[in-house]
Amino acid sequence: MNINILSLLIWLPIFSGLLLLFYNRKIKYINLYNIFINALIFVFSVLLLKNFNHAIADFQFVENIQWIEYLNINYYLGVDAISILLILLNSIIFLIVAFYNSTLTIKKQNHYYASFLIANGLTIGVFSALDAILFYVFFEALLIPMFLIIGIWGGPNRIYAAIKFFIYTFLGSVLLLISFIYINSTIHSFNVNSFYDAHFSLAEQEWLFIAMAIAFAIKIPMFPFHTWLPDAHVEAPTSGSVILAAILLKVGAYGFLRYVIPVVPMGALSLDIYFIILSLIAIVYVGMIAIVQDDMKKLIAYSSISHMGFVTLGFFIIFQLFSNTSIKEDIVISLSGSMYQIISHGFISAALFICVGSIYDRYKTKKISEISGILNQMPIYGWFFVFFALANCGMPGTSSFVGELLIIISSFKANFIYSILASGTLVISAAYSMWLVKRVIYGESQININNYIDANKRETIILFTLSLIVLILGIYPDYMITFMNATLVNMVDNIIIKISI
Repeated sequence: MNINILSLLIWLPIFSGLLLLFYNRKIKYINLYNIFINALIFVFSVLLLKNFNHAIADFQFVENIQWIEYLNINYYLGVDAISILLILLNSIIFLIVAFYNSTLTIKKQNHYYASFLIANGLTIGVFSALDAILFYVFFEALLIPMFLIIGIWGGPNRIYAAIKFFIYTFLGSVLLLISFIYINSTIHSFNVNSFYDAHFSLAEQEWLFIAMAIAFAIKIPMFPFHTWLPDAHVEAPTSGSVILAAILLKVGAYGFLRYVIPVVPMGALSLDIYFIILSLIAIVYVGMIAIVQDDMKKLIAYSSISHMGFVTLGFFIIFQLFSNTSIKEDIVISLSGSMYQIISHGFISAALFICVGSIYDRYKTKKISEISGILNQMPIYGWFFVFFALANCGMPGTSSFVGELLIIISSFKANFIYSILASGTLVISAAYSMWLVKRVIYGESQININNYIDANKRETIILFTLSLIVLILGIYPDYMITFMNATLVNMVDNIIIKISI
């Protein structure tokens, strides 16, 4: 392609958002403007996918311009299969959020839409930056619009939730910056390819691994760094919760794949057991915490932590596979399962938060104990809610089943106990998902909701689109697995070489 499509994807939404931010007059067709910009980003993302050669493992659509010569920092962009899938997920979710926001009445509408547009561009910057400092700039800047979305448009305790979110993620970012500076002091480059070629002693790798892993673990978030997420979800507006669950958590997972596992594999191999244990605690213990929640958004938030535990389990189980079997195909399967779970969770969690948000708009409560019998008055919402709850607990035929199955198979090959604990979450997730459905969707209506309308056309299209994506990924997983294969095989080859040296 002749255009610098990655720069276009990054800066078009950012500048469009800044235009809204500083233009304080009411814009007559602001909803159309917001949807149009997000639709453009989606179209360019599809073009990126269409022109990407998934058989090539190297970075494509590369843009490399000198930025700060004295510090050897470049404006360096490029994508592989992992980046492409996350950019596409990002563009779909932000477009869906734009459609959903158009159904709402929002105070300071210009600023609200601007925050989401800027967050859209910054997230694409995170997924396409190949210079560590450029990545860090996008990674850190992403905190600002999310902080504003929670802090301005959130619930009664929004200030507390926003500050807690900011402090947790900012402290982790400091560790990440220190790690990047240390690596640069050794190899004199911030280029990610130079990071992959760098060699450090075991002690250096362990310290670098701890620092970077903590930074990204907070973002995922892993146990015990997870406590900011339920508060943020409960207080965030519906669209903010959608972006938090579907996109922001994936930034942490992407960091592990791009900057931790390939750069310091010996450190990961040395400390993998601790992160496997933390992942299993998130899967089982946090899943059990979800069962006792009375707030629907808090239940889904804890569910997200549990499901992201599967992602990190798939990341770190590969080092057990390497130690025990040295079978490269099994390692690739584990990473494929984690990536599949990342994409799947993005769509399912987005749908669940939209369902809960729409119920809240009608009932003015998120308490499970105060709501029941929604199916009697709002059948469209009710059936979509049931479908996504089933998808959330890994029903065969849905996308989450594929990712969880691949990770459980990999964990079984590494250690039988890991697989038993990991598969136990299928029962736990079914328990809290079906309990939620039983209490909220079925039963007799507790309050008179005769005046509440069911999903309108726009909301029905949004939920139908998400359900269709979840079904397609669940029924036909081969395309995405094949699409990722060359990139993941290349990553595993490099990890094995670095560990073998």
